[in-house]
Amino acid sequence: MLPAICFLITLAIYYGVKKLYRVHPKPYLTPLLITPVIVVAVLLLSRTPYPTYRSGAHWISDMIGPATVALAVPIYKNLHVFKKHAFVIVTSVLFGSTVAILTSAGLAKVLHLSNQLIESIAPRSATTPIAMSISRMTGGIPTVTAILVLATGLLGMMFGPAVIRACRIRNEVARGVLFGTGAHTAGTSKAFEFGAVAGSISSIAMILTAFFTVFSMPWVLRWFL
Repeated sequence: MLPAICFLITLAIYYGVKKLYRVHPKPYLTPLLITPVIVVAVLLLSRTPYPTYRSGAHWISDMIGPATVALAVPIYKNLHVFKKHAFVIVTSVLFGSTVAILTSAGLAKVLHLSNQLIESIAPRSATTPIAMSISRMTGGIPTVTAILVLATGLLGMMFGPAVIRACRIRNEVARGVLFGTGAHTAGTSKAFEFGAVAGSISSIAMILTAFFTVFSMPWVLRWFL
């Protein structure tokens, strides 16, 4: 019974935080940040072992893949926008995803981290399932990668709007590329708050980032390992 309770409690916390965020849409109240904090607090206070929690709540994380596929609907509706700006979007995402790998691996190298940690950090800008698969494939630590992917998404979601305001980015395509390339799923969620076009382009940018990361990361990492 306890695993089922863990599942229901997680959903209740998420929907409660989501309702709070709708009333007070502050970056620090985003469900992606607050929900894990409350869940961890509940587990610690109730002394519930993580394996027990995982046995009931794994259905939520298992839905990441299908949820990502569901983004095809808004992409299809705004496909004409992508076709019109395809070259700019593809080249921007290619450049952005490559820079993300270079800066991540470069900083890790400067800090004298191990090769395994470099391989774990480098794919942080891809979506969680893709980043973890890349990390596992190259010899990294998937759990470390997952944490860094989450941190990247949270930072992108929280500071992305400030960057948009500071740089006066008014074009929805540019906003979408910024969020999708820099903050994957979390950024895409935020991009939809700016409009359907920005969200759709962010979805495409997120997918392209994952695609480019898969193929470019082994080549880029040769410079650092």
